[in-house]
Amino acid sequence: MPAANSLGAAPLSRPYAGAAQPPRFADVPPVNHRAAANYAPVGPDRSGHGAALGHSSSVELSSDRLLRNKAGVRGSFKKLRIGGRSAERVRQQKLAVLRTPVMDCYKIAVISLKGGVGKTTTTTALGAMLATERQDRVVAIDANPDAGTLSRRVRRETSATIRDLVADLPNLPNYMAVRRYTSQSPSGLEVLANDVDPALSTAFNDEDYRKVVGCLGQHYPIILTDSGTGLLHSAMGGVLDLADQLIVVATSSVDGAASASTTLDWLNAHGYADLVQRSITVVSEARKTGKIIKLNDVVAHFRARCRGVVVVPFDEHLSAGAEVDLAKMRPQTREAYFNLATLVAADFHRTQHEPVGWPALPHSGYNSASVFSAPVWG
Repeated sequence: MPAANSLGAAPLSRPYAGAAQPPRFADVPPVNHRAAANYAPVGPDRSGHGAALGHSSSVELSSDRLLRNKAGVRGSFKKLRIGGRSAERVRQQKLAVLRTPVMDCYKIAVISLKGGVGKTTTTTALGAMLATERQDRVVAIDANPDAGTLSRRVRRETSATIRDLVADLPNLPNYMAVRRYTSQSPSGLEVLANDVDPALSTAFNDEDYRKVVGCLGQHYPIILTDSGTGLLHSAMGGVLDLADQLIVVATSSVDGAASASTTLDWLNAHGYADLVQRSITVVSEARKTGKIIKLNDVVAHFRARCRGVVVVPFDEHLSAGAEVDLAKMRPQTREAYFNLATLVAADFHRTQHEPVGWPALPHSGYNSASVFSAPVWG
């Protein structure tokens, strides 16, 4: 593989570092390869007498093996073990799809005409799952003109906002310069915040959004955008034009489902029919609902209009509206976002080019009908 450039960041024209990693099995604790890089190299020491000093103890007595309940550490949450070997084989199939190499920046837009349906939560949780399972750089942009709340879902590391980034674009030559404007969650997901003052956030327009994506696309293989509820806002044109994948968030309520369907109608009527056809609907049970709603009918409606549907069950951790932590979700909720991430990743190959001189990338052979056999995903 070609060496990294002088700026320390590998260009996106090559597979990401996690592409060649073997699958993680449930009975083998995950290894933090980035942390391991700080240890002495494995192999004979200078005298040729065995491995480097301390290597054995650093492996056998590592925190990955000895510590329990390490909430918030990347890759530390407990995997579901339902269904035995068959379920594990399916999960490994999904992981192979989820870790599809990305060499050209892939852009995901999360939208909804209705507020309070879980759009920002979906953006954060999906980004966290992609960052965790791929070990890739993943960034989420808050493009909500009404003082978006995406930055509240991670611990703020900087007061900088997207407007500050726009103003300093000529002075951002590398990833480390860009990193000063983002906040990173334990999963590895980075968030570019918006202004809390609606008067300032509204000033963020289509041209600004395109410039930001152009800059971030040089350093992040995957970009998510948490958009506002207004389809006519200036920045929304750039969001939809640049999106490789559209995620429409609905709820299992009548008005929540109707609003999401209306969103698809508007997009079809304004030249985005192809994007709608490739879109994914997330039915988010943001609040506890009774049995009066026919959830299967809601799913069937969107399945006929979109590439796939994922149902995210109600989760008290997410309903709090605080920082999103995969380790604190219910197992069923984590599995729903895992399925969503896999469904998104199944489209990666469509947008990737084959660099001249590079061998063709093997296609995963993903088949949504065989991998996702349940009538309601998630």
